Amino acid sequence: MESNAVLATLQPNYNILSPSRFYSSSASAAATFLPVFYPQRTRFSPPQYLKLDKQVLASASCRYVHEVKSPFENAAVLSDSYSSEASELADIEWDNLGFGLLPTDYMYMMKCSQGGNFSKGELQRFGNIELNPSAGVLNYGQGLFEGLKAYRKEDGNILLFRPEENALRMRQGAERMCMPAPTVDQFVEAVKETVLANKRWVPPPGKGSLYIRPLLMGSGAVLGLAPAPEYTFLIYVSPVGNYFKEGVAPINLIVEHELHRATPGGTGGVKTIGNYAAVLKAQSAAKAKGYSDVLYLDCVHKKYLEEVSSCNIFVVKGNVISTPAIKGTILPGITRKSIIDVARSQGFQVEERFVPVDELLDADEVFCTGTAVVVSPVGSITYKGKRVSYGVDGFGAVAQQLYSVLTRLQMGLIDDKMDWTVELS
Repeated sequence: MESNAVLATLQPNYNILSPSRFYSSSASAAATFLPVFYPQRTRFSPPQYLKLDKQVLASASCRYVHEVKSPFENAAVLSDSYSSEASELADIEWDNLGFGLLPTDYMYMMKCSQGGNFSKGELQRFGNIELNPSAGVLNYGQGLFEGLKAYRKEDGNILLFRPEENALRMRQGAERMCMPAPTVDQFVEAVKETVLANKRWVPPPGKGSLYIRPLLMGSGAVLGLAPAPEYTFLIYVSPVGNYFKEGVAPINLIVEHELHRATPGGTGGVKTIGNYAAVLKAQSAAKAKGYSDVLYLDCVHKKYLEEVSSCNIFVVKGNVISTPAIKGTILPGITRKSIIDVARSQGFQVEERFVPVDELLDADEVFCTGTAVVVSPVGSITYKGKRVSYGVDGFGAVAQQLYSVLTRLQMGLIDDKMDWTVELS
């Protein structure tokens, strides 16, 4: 979908983003970041957190939003001149991106009742949302999220990486959490619209990526323990750099053998929000001791590798790459799945099986994979006070080879023989 066509559907939601909220003292923090909306013809003002150059600022000051007839009440569209402006790169320090939230221009929202189907959603200005205190997601943790990335090519076009896989994983998680979910087509189209509406936030080639965060949550009010009566699907985005502060330098892990991330029969195999809160205690303790993150063991035998807090783990020995099998307690990572396919295409033998923690002692290399980290080399692992190191500088040879192939494919630098990328212009 072309950017003009996407932006022609933009509409502020006045119930969610009320103008009065930006003038009250209690909402001063929100006012710092969120643009102000008016229900009539509105002069466009760039969000205050942007550092726009004089030429762009002068151009933006005369852009207007016009009321038009639309399937949505109080719908509005941006003028063609603003649509073209939206493709300009945001004026931020692209060389200093970390992995943190940088508020962008638009988010996508779509709602559905319990037992119903999601219908056409809409783009709205990025900002706070309202939830009933009794919302299912707040009281009972009925929520899922996804994560994927968009990359800018040298020709200015944008590449998405396997968005349909995220859609399928969300649908599988929704079934486990008793939630309706968007169809694969609805999910992918919503991602496309959101990325194109925030195109100027996609980093220049080689400077990072646009992280895309789809959410599915029980937004309806429910007091007794039951599925929520209403659900909200929402997407927001943020430009990001490296996930770990070490960048692509080796990370240092500690094996946690008392606390556990997931249990058989639980929800460890789906991307539900509660899985991540459960790792914060061990992760915080590890970071306080100087480690990058935590590697978890299975909770039954307490000797088989499972995963890092938000990454899958791989162990290399010779030409064999081993990774824990997906068995209900480990998240089926999309980067994990992709690395397995890439490794096999490069001639490696990949084994998905139970991997005893003792194999770390004799490994040639260890690395992690995930949407946020892509591929992250492990420099050392500490287990019951014993530290094992892998190499001295940067990537091991295998991790480097796989990282290079995958990232070059994601960025459009090599032919996509896997048919994994979706190109937007």
